[in-house]
Amino acid sequence: MFCSDVYAEARSELFSGTRTHSSDRTMDLGLAEDHFSRPMGSFVASDIEQLKLAIEECKKLILELPEHSERQKDTVVKLIHLRLKLQELKDPEEDEPNLRILLEHRFSKEKSKSVKQTCDKCSTIIWGLIQTWYTCTGCYYRCHSKCMNMITKPCVRSKVSHQSEYELSICPEIGLDRQDYRCAECRTPISLRGVPSEARQCDYTGQYYCSTCHWNDTAIVPARVIHNWEFEPRKVCRSSMRYLALMIPRPVLKLKEINPLLFNFVEELVEIRKLRQDILLMKPYFITCKEAMEARLLLQLQDRQHFVENDDMYSLQDLIDISSGRLSCSLTEIHTTFAKHIKLDCERCQAKGFVCELCKEGDILFPFDSHTSVCHECSAVFHRDCYYDNSTTCPRCARMTERKQDDDVKDA
Repeated sequence: MFCSDVYAEARSELFSGTRTHSSDRTMDLGLAEDHFSRPMGSFVASDIEQLKLAIEECKKLILELPEHSERQKDTVVKLIHLRLKLQELKDPEEDEPNLRILLEHRFSKEKSKSVKQTCDKCSTIIWGLIQTWYTCTGCYYRCHSKCMNMITKPCVRSKVSHQSEYELSICPEIGLDRQDYRCAECRTPISLRGVPSEARQCDYTGQYYCSTCHWNDTAIVPARVIHNWEFEPRKVCRSSMRYLALMIPRPVLKLKEINPLLFNFVEELVEIRKLRQDILLMKPYFITCKEAMEARLLLQLQDRQHFVENDDMYSLQDLIDISSGRLSCSLTEIHTTFAKHIKLDCERCQAKGFVCELCKEGDILFPFDSHTSVCHECSAVFHRDCYYDNSTTCPRCARMTERKQDDDVKDA
């Protein structure tokens, strides 16, 4: 058989150094052979075992030979060729499709040969040089081609698309007994004593997983941020890690409903809320200003689109950046740029300012100025001191009411 000849030839050549080729069926394991070609015919388990024996003999010889000698170098090359041949027998399928769809995963065939990755299914290394592997374009699940048919977990991105919400209880543990002492994902038997497999708790779901489904990866847990303003990464299972990574930029946290008291204890949140409210007041100026549209000023917030849509929704990334101080710096800079355009650079925007109708003094006012107040009914702008000191109704509202009454009289 082919592998018998390979094993015999390798063994003889390794221990003798030379050999006279007397048969057409014997194969040289040196550089002359095309070790990347597909083996002909079918192979049984014994062929693979014989190659494994040849590899072990080769490894022993490398240790016995003089270090850095030419013969040791040649033996190392032969070891590489034997391992490549063994891998060909294990993974003979070369013509893999470029795209495969399985359990809502969209697996794309990877072309990188140099990057070393770990298979999310079997937890072993993916050797890109000699193994075919795929990555899900949705959740970045990576696996060997040979492991794909064993995948049981649907793509996490589908969960993000259909159920964009966080678990907001801190580590909601139910206990191993409620899990029947099995992994919450693959149902492998587990225990806290590590027999037959170690039980690892996910701080996000509160459930226990086996070491194949839980690699002790860490992530910031949203529930701990919202309730405790705590950003220390905690250990989570693989599926939770991918879910949190996909959810982190999504604005799904309405803090004033989930934990309104947080604004009483985190000053940075109050500052960011005020900046966002000001930006929403600036937005009408920009969408009616030709220069602002041409300059695409609002695109400065394209990474946080929700900032120009509302002032109460936050993403987990927003909260992380608020805690680190990055968001305050960047948003203050954008706020300054926007205000400069409206109040100094653009005559069209300046013309949309207000004069305080209560005192009729001072500069042109804008609703986002820190010393102004805005009427909730008609959006007229006044000096804050004038607005709260005046006991009468808003002059603009009074005019609008009077005009409406006159129109009703005329219609009658």
